[in-house]
Amino acid sequence: MAHVWRSAGSHFRNLTSALPACYIPPSVVSSKFHPRAALIVLTALNLVNYIDRSVLFAVQPMVQAEFHRSDADFGLLSSAFFIVYMCTAPFIGALADRYSRKNIIVAGAVLWSIATLLTAITYNFKVLFFRHMLVGIGEASFCTISPTVIADLFPEKMRGRALAIFYLTLPFGTALGYILGGTVSAHYNSWRAPFYMGAAPGIVLAAVFIFLPEPERGQFDSIVETPERGTILGLARNPAFWTATLGMAMMTFALGGLQVWMPTFLHRDHGYSLKDANWIFGISTAATGILAALAGGWVSDYLLRYTRTAYYLVSAVSLALGIPAMWIALYATGNRMLTGVVIAEFLLLINTSPLNAAVIDSVGAHIRATAVAVEIFTIHLLGDAFSPWVIGYLSDHHSLGAGLFATIVAIALSAGILFYGMRFAPALRLNNGEASRGPSAASS
Repeated sequence: MAHVWRSAGSHFRNLTSALPACYIPPSVVSSKFHPRAALIVLTALNLVNYIDRSVLFAVQPMVQAEFHRSDADFGLLSSAFFIVYMCTAPFIGALADRYSRKNIIVAGAVLWSIATLLTAITYNFKVLFFRHMLVGIGEASFCTISPTVIADLFPEKMRGRALAIFYLTLPFGTALGYILGGTVSAHYNSWRAPFYMGAAPGIVLAAVFIFLPEPERGQFDSIVETPERGTILGLARNPAFWTATLGMAMMTFALGGLQVWMPTFLHRDHGYSLKDANWIFGISTAATGILAALAGGWVSDYLLRYTRTAYYLVSAVSLALGIPAMWIALYATGNRMLTGVVIAEFLLLINTSPLNAAVIDSVGAHIRATAVAVEIFTIHLLGDAFSPWVIGYLSDHHSLGAGLFATIVAIALSAGILFYGMRFAPALRLNNGEASRGPSAASS
């Protein structure tokens, strides 16, 4: 892992060291606004977000044993979180396009941190269900708005890399959640123990973020806000936005299902102890996810110099390659199965920053938070709001391996949608006013 951290740190320094001298307008410099500080704090908050979200998955068999609930019930528990999360997002997005994004981010972080702490004193399934709903509201407040703030911190040609740093926390935070949950619960012989550690970091980071001013909306955008890009009604006719969003929805179906059920799959179907299953999946997610996030951001930003389709192309190709890897992960055994898990995770997680950058670039700054909220609603409605339940239901009636086959179908659909979406990618102006190459996008 040491070489991974050195590589990530080197890329982060290269990105952030160049920003003040090259890209921050005088008005921003004079206000003493520091994009690097904001990116660091938002990234740290996102890390805590994913740790808090995945700890419960790590101790899920222990919670099931205490509450005597089926796989379908626990799939529904995760679905409740995502349903509240996605239904809250549109309201948060509308508020964020009109009021202070910073204040909404802070409120969301405090809410999900308190809800995480309360989990430790939960003693029935109904209260646990309600806790998941509260966390969904808090995380929607943060996740809807943070990418739009980052989009206003950095120029278009560096957004993929900036978002790659932010989304490093998805695999790494998820992995830490598995490791923290598995290790601490085993040490104390209690699934509640990890949740006592979950509240303080989010509250402290939210307090720090209060002192950082907001960037000006759209200060680096180069494309004129046409009706399709700059109005809520026009968003419905924006194919660049919808192909990126629907492609991400199918990918999210697969990722959400794997996140909830893969440690249980390793434990139940392959005989690993619960602690070992969490360590295997956690280390795999962290290592592959860090490399994948950096690769996705840097490769797509590099290709953007030559083709406007870069964000769509990188994701479509990697997802297509992920289909055979996922098959091996689910139906092979021993080392071949573990190799399939690692490769499949890499090929899925490489898409996080390119697809989010594609969504952000597909719309204008003044409806960006609303557009991200619509994206969040859509990807969870069609993705991980129901995939844990679907997989749990198929597991109860057939097998967990049969349930996880649904992720392969979703990956194939995602690749097909994104290959189609390449024709709609907007032509950004990247270098000295020159547009990225390719014909004009239909949506721009």
